[in-house]
Order: sequence, then structure tokens, then C-alpha cells
Amino acid sequence: MMKIDLTVQENKPRLMIIPMIDIIFFLLVFFMMSMLTMVVQKSVPLNLPHATTAKVSMEENIPVTVTEDGTVYYEKEKITLGDLESRLWEKKKEGELSIVLRGDASADYGKVVQVMDMIKNLGITKVYIATDTQG
Repeated sequence: MMKIDLTVQENKPRLMIIPMIDIIFFLLVFFMMSMLTMVVQKSVPLNLPHATTAKVSMEENIPVTVTEDGTVYYEKEKITLGDLESRLWEKKKEGELSIVLRGDASADYGKVVQVMDMIKNLGITKVYIATDTQG
């Protein structure tokens, strides 16, 4: 005669930690990559020159733009060289300062050099030239 066991056996649910870690890392990478594309660029749109060694810096930089017609912008604000110099001097007093100089590919070379010389005369050593990557 066969004996049938009618008692309910409770199986405790097993917590699978490895798949949970995989999902957490996937979400972490997804949000990190999506945040990189959401970096706000407070500057005027330009046709930048191309460079194969261009890099993206994640530290906060102040964009200074020289357009094709020689107009100078501080972030998105049209500004004269004298006002730009006083604005950068005030920012430099607050602490460490880095500038991203964005010159249009067809901008007057002399104007870009004039802006760069003015920035260097203020004692600002971190000056980056913005370029597009060639892909």
C-alpha cells in the first residue's frame, strides 16, 4: 500500500542576488550614459572646426564664443571685449576658472587670438579650444 503525504511543505522563496546585481549595474550605466547627453551647453550654436583628438571635459567651463562676423559672446550674451574682461576678472576672483573658447571655423583668426590674449593677460591658464570630432 502506498502512503500519500498530504502535509503542505512550505518552500521558502530563494533570493537570487546575482541577477539583481546585474540589473542594478545595467540601470547605473544607463543613467550615467543618459546624463552625459543631457549636459547643458550655455552658448551660441556654431560651425566648429574639426579635430581627431577632441575630448569632452566634464568639469564646469565658461564658454566664450567668437562668431563668423567677429561678435563675442559670454555664454549666450553678446558682449564687448572690455565687458568680457571685467566679467572674467570678477569670476576669477571667486576661484579657479577655466574657459572654453569657441571660434567659428570661418571666424576672423585675429579676433580669436585677441580674445585668447585678453584671457591669458588675466592670468587664466585653463583655456580650451572647442572643436568637433571627425567621425
